[in-house]
Amino acid sequence: MLTLLGCGVVANVALARSKGLGGGTLMVNFGWGLAVFAGVTVAYVSGAHLNPAVTLGLVANGTTEFVEGVPVNVLSVLTYIGAQLIGATVGAVVAWAAYKKHFDAEEDPATKLGVFATGPAIRSTGWNLVTEIVGTFVLVFVVIGFGRNGDPSGLAALGALPVALLVVGIGASLGGPTGYAINPARDLGPRLAHAFLPIKGKGSSDWSYSWVPIVGPIIGGVAAGLAAIPLMPILG
Repeated sequence: MLTLLGCGVVANVALARSKGLGGGTLMVNFGWGLAVFAGVTVAYVSGAHLNPAVTLGLVANGTTEFVEGVPVNVLSVLTYIGAQLIGATVGAVVAWAAYKKHFDAEEDPATKLGVFATGPAIRSTGWNLVTEIVGTFVLVFVVIGFGRNGDPSGLAALGALPVALLVVGIGASLGGPTGYAINPARDLGPRLAHAFLPIKGKGSSDWSYSWVPIVGPIIGGVAAGLAAIPLMPILG
């Protein structure tokens, strides 16, 4: 659901002859925020874990259960991350199917890749990494802050709307340099889909950059989880 709607809004704004062509970055930010809203809403069974950076951040923060009956251990963490990656890939494939004729009509390979994966406005991998670390730190730190007033074991207990608005805010404030992946699965899954789908004139999947939206969010998420221990103690 997350990447179906998220990649879908980028396709709507960017691809040739789409009715949303030229909708701008704010439309993309709100589209991704609402994609998070939908994803969190339907993923309540898992505690609404859509993002490996959030999962690892909660582990670093000391969470003992992802959701009632699902203890935190190596197997559960790997299962969550694997499911997140599979879901992200499938969502991107469905988004491509919805916009198949517009992908065919679009001539620019970079625009086609941009529907699936993030890329820097100015390529400087060190600073691009910093941007992803900062953006994901904000995401996970605030999510943990939400949980301090509810159930810190999962996002579903928070309600979907606060998380969605947070993602819109991160995109509006920090999305300019890299397109704000802030989620390793959100970038890697669709990038894999771009690589294997029969997209007309698609060009490179830009694997030389692909590590940035994986490593940056993981560092930012874990750092936020650790920082929240002394900075946001549980009261009462």
